[in-house]
Amino acid sequence: MLIAPQPPLPIRFVNRMLGASHKLGVPKFSLDIDELIDAAQQKTGLSDFGAGPFRDNLQMLVEGLEQEAYLTPLGRLLTRETLINALTKQLNLQDWFTRYPEIAQQKIAAPIIIIGMPRTGTTILHELMALDPNNRTPLFWEVAAPFPPPETATFGSDPRIAQSARHIKFSHYLMPGVEGMHRMGAQLPQECVTITADTFASMLYNTIYRIPTYANWLATAADMTPIYRYHRRVHQLLQWRCPGQRWALKSPAHLWSIEALLQEYPDAKLIQTHRDPLKIVSSLVSMTSTMRAAFSNHIDADDMAHEWSNCCTFALNASLKTRASGAIAPQQIVDIQFAAFMKNAETEIERIYNAFDLEFTPAFAQRIRTYLAANPAEKHGGHKHQFSDTGLDYQQERAKVKAYQDYFGVVSEF
Repeated sequence: MLIAPQPPLPIRFVNRMLGASHKLGVPKFSLDIDELIDAAQQKTGLSDFGAGPFRDNLQMLVEGLEQEAYLTPLGRLLTRETLINALTKQLNLQDWFTRYPEIAQQKIAAPIIIIGMPRTGTTILHELMALDPNNRTPLFWEVAAPFPPPETATFGSDPRIAQSARHIKFSHYLMPGVEGMHRMGAQLPQECVTITADTFASMLYNTIYRIPTYANWLATAADMTPIYRYHRRVHQLLQWRCPGQRWALKSPAHLWSIEALLQEYPDAKLIQTHRDPLKIVSSLVSMTSTMRAAFSNHIDADDMAHEWSNCCTFALNASLKTRASGAIAPQQIVDIQFAAFMKNAETEIERIYNAFDLEFTPAFAQRIRTYLAANPAEKHGGHKHQFSDTGLDYQQERAKVKAYQDYFGVVSEF
């Protein structure tokens, strides 16, 4: 049976004290949309959100947070700050484009985009792709604090790197054990869900909060077209003063919205990673329980298992339908099997480069070998989980993803 780790004792103490103050009449930290927007405008002194503030998206998110997330008092405070920060980033982005209209002329040509499911090796693949000097990956620190935009001369010494390192250290403290499940580092590549989180249309939210209604809306009804326009603008800003030959991006969330992604980046070179879906769900339930425990005392493993089972099945079957329809040209996408990648990452990356007619240099190959030797999978203790902890019926789950496994030749790990 899966048991979510408890936050550290000081965090539990803060929650008790805040809870007691609320019982005595002190108001809860507000998630009122108008107050959040006003707070962001006051904080920045700006008022133009550009395409934002994506109010409908924010409304869906806040309703889920209020009605389904079971936030602790501290979780509520941290969430409020997260939402205000997203709004301030929208304001600042528009301000930079207004003051420097030439940013909008930045070209983003043929980005490499990893679109595999969570827990399929996408993170380490992204890190290895970043070792090629011809690839420009968005780093954690610059995505977290992109204003002013990064500059080539100070890209490796910017003071925001240290600030982000402190933020990550606090996240690890708040979520004991998460560092063994998902690598984070101020100078490691960051994924696109953090960027789209600014627009309140991101699976980042339903990863760290129990908000099933929002998750369903995001997968089936959210208009992602303006979200990917915002996504492009962020990358235009980041490369303006710190360019690269091509972007190498990554997010599992792209699987839920491939058509909108390709509408914005029709020349994208896609990499889809594959792994046993039951292993994915098992891993997600374990990781999600750890992350959500930082914001809520209500952690139900069975509930999470059904949530992620439905979510993953939808995405995988949608990707199957898209591929079978011919919507993605064969020369535009490469499939990577998790087992093959973990056995020999260098060979699989060389295969990607050959498929996309990119130069795979000996120097890049050596960087891959050196990096893997210094960063083994078990470096931070690894991630232990088993399917039996999910409470799901094995045969039913296997049947739900049979078509996907058969089409892509994905082997079962359980």
